[in-house]
Amino acid sequence: MAGQSILQVLEEIAMLLEIKGENPFKPRAYYNAAKALSGIEDLEGMIRAKRLKEIRGVGDAIAAKIDEYLNTGAIAYYEELKKEVPPTLLELLQVPGLGPKKIKVLYDQLNVTNVGELEYACKENRLVNLPGFGKTTQEKILKGIEFIKRHKGEFLFGDVCHEAERIKEKLQQVVAEGLVEVCGSIRRRKEVVKDIDILVGSKEAEKVSSVFSGLPAVAEVLLNGDTKTSCRLQSGIEADLRVVGEEAFPYALMYFTGSKEHNVRLRGIAKRQGLKLNEYGLFKDERPLRCKSEEEIYRTLGFAFIPPELREDLGEVEAAEAGMLPELVTMDDIRGTFHIHTEFSDGVDSVAKIADAARRMGLSYIGISDHSKSAYYAGGLSAEELRWQWDMIDAHNREHPDFYIFKGIESDILPDGSLDYPEDILEKFDFIIASVHSNFTMKRDDQMRRIVTAMKNPYTTMLGHPTGRLLLSREGYDVDMRAIIDAAAEHDVIIELNASPYRLDIDWRHLRYVKEKGVMISINPDAHSTGGLTEVSYGVGIARKGWQEKKDVLNTRAAAEVAKIFNKRKQI
Repeated sequence: MAGQSILQVLEEIAMLLEIKGENPFKPRAYYNAAKALSGIEDLEGMIRAKRLKEIRGVGDAIAAKIDEYLNTGAIAYYEELKKEVPPTLLELLQVPGLGPKKIKVLYDQLNVTNVGELEYACKENRLVNLPGFGKTTQEKILKGIEFIKRHKGEFLFGDVCHEAERIKEKLQQVVAEGLVEVCGSIRRRKEVVKDIDILVGSKEAEKVSSVFSGLPAVAEVLLNGDTKTSCRLQSGIEADLRVVGEEAFPYALMYFTGSKEHNVRLRGIAKRQGLKLNEYGLFKDERPLRCKSEEEIYRTLGFAFIPPELREDLGEVEAAEAGMLPELVTMDDIRGTFHIHTEFSDGVDSVAKIADAARRMGLSYIGISDHSKSAYYAGGLSAEELRWQWDMIDAHNREHPDFYIFKGIESDILPDGSLDYPEDILEKFDFIIASVHSNFTMKRDDQMRRIVTAMKNPYTTMLGHPTGRLLLSREGYDVDMRAIIDAAAEHDVIIELNASPYRLDIDWRHLRYVKEKGVMISINPDAHSTGGLTEVSYGVGIARKGWQEKKDVLNTRAAAEVAKIFNKRKQI
């Protein structure tokens, strides 16, 4: 936890320095250090071993501050900065389109220190005449504030799932194995969640609740009842613990997993069969029917077990009754992955280091796809740099015949729909991920024309992060996803399921239609470090939620079969 916390502190120091208007070199040093450290798998271990200065981008001064944080839990320099600049200014960074420079103007000119004051200033038209703002910017900021309000109290799945698992592990030390489970929207793999639900089956409710409320992650105990304890964690999310008797555990697990709509359907089915189903049990004429697992409850109701990811009342009950549930893809099915950035562009690790990490994960291939030349802000590759990288990949493939690296690029889709290199370079890639990285606010028709034009290009293998959304930060651009899926089917383009917990894009709600149209997806981590490779698992959860099976996913195939699919696309 200390390792992750220090990254946030370093980024906040950089932001505060920018807001203060310091020499750009100073905030950049902290941003670069945070970026370099984000790629370290055992960051805390490296800090304790005092090996930080081995990392490019971490100098003596920053290393000393990190050491200070590990030893004391604070950094004096950071605390002084917060006295000089109101820390609430950092809240303004949540507003889409606002960066430290604009925040400095708002603070200096209007004394705006928080989101509420900013909203008032917008409604009073005070931003219109500010340098670097204007009426259009003011309107965008107001829309951004509305977006924040709409998603207030929500958290990214990727930010809370590990916290939930750590709580589960702690409780398993005092509870019988198998009688502790994370429930609710986390178990259903929703991309955004509002709280953490933990269920325990035990006769010792008081003991379990005491352990839960005494965890270091707990900031405040909100409720301490006989069977329910609610706490607010240090991260700000609320966590609820429910303790039931061991015999009631399977029924409570089903009930507290939800969704509410799925539970209502199940209760209706039970009622039609002369049964009563609730969180305490399954009853016939008030006589309990003993079920030892969720699987047995579903079986007693007359159909197959429904995986938690599907429990949204979107056809899963009908499919289960008809024996037509999909055999969902699993992490064990993943044999390789794509959309990986290296130190050639805005990643932090070398090609070889990433390949080694992927091999340790049990993968047999990866696809390197750094940014293309137009992405100058992300170190996009020139033609000469591409040749260096290709030579490096060729050498690695010769030396490691058991592991294959595909040569790719994440090519910017330019405003007219063209890709970012001439044809004589495009034809040399094994695969190309075409992505929108600019001009997000184009009108729908223009944006659609742009994306579909790129998909018609014979060198486009995959469409990257199809809507461009950033969960809880930015809406996707205005597109018709069904029309894009239709175009993918027509032009034999793979659609990326970007597994970054900040994106999880394509949205799972569109994946049923993707499957219906016979379009293949590729679950890609959009990794910028070796640690980022593991985010494939988030994508697998979303793929399962979208009814995807092994056959629907490109990277469940062997490298040789993937190569054939890529070559077939180039020959169209």
